[in-house]
Amino acid sequence: MIAELSLVVDLGIGESLSEASGIVQYLLVFIFAAIPWVEILVVIPIAIGLGLNPFFVGIFAFVGNIATVYLLIIFHRRIATWWAERKSRDPDKPTENDDTGRSSRARQLWKKYGIAGLALAAPIVTGVHLAAFIAMLAGSRGRVVGWWMTVSMAIWTVVIVIGSIYGLGFLGII
Repeated sequence: MIAELSLVVDLGIGESLSEASGIVQYLLVFIFAAIPWVEILVVIPIAIGLGLNPFFVGIFAFVGNIATVYLLIIFHRRIATWWAERKSRDPDKPTENDDTGRSSRARQLWKKYGIAGLALAAPIVTGVHLAAFIAMLAGSRGRVVGWWMTVSMAIWTVVIVIGSIYGLGFLGII
């Protein structure tokens, strides 16, 4: 979680969104939502807190996030090959069998709940990009992974938008 907060500060999401205007703000929501580990969980509350229209924030964040998930699904073989080569060159990197961090949590979810559980828990536990990648490595078909990730992201987008509206309203921020 600390790494994600550090990334948010480094990227200057709130600053970038507040300095932009009009459609550029929503395009930035799209771009920031597409970045792994930033995703909708971070972008939506910030954008809504800055006064952007919640409906359009949700749409742009959802499309940005799911678009990169589909790119990952399409190019998963190339990415998996690159990742394996990269790990084999660096002996300090954990191997695929090492259960550390987010990958370990994703594998545990996969074993216990399958693709549905992994997809629905992904935004909180692993991030959707890593979850989709692990599902593909586990042998799931791209269409199935894409469908479950789309359903999961749609549900999470609605929940985060509504939670942001009511939570920030309760705090008197919006």
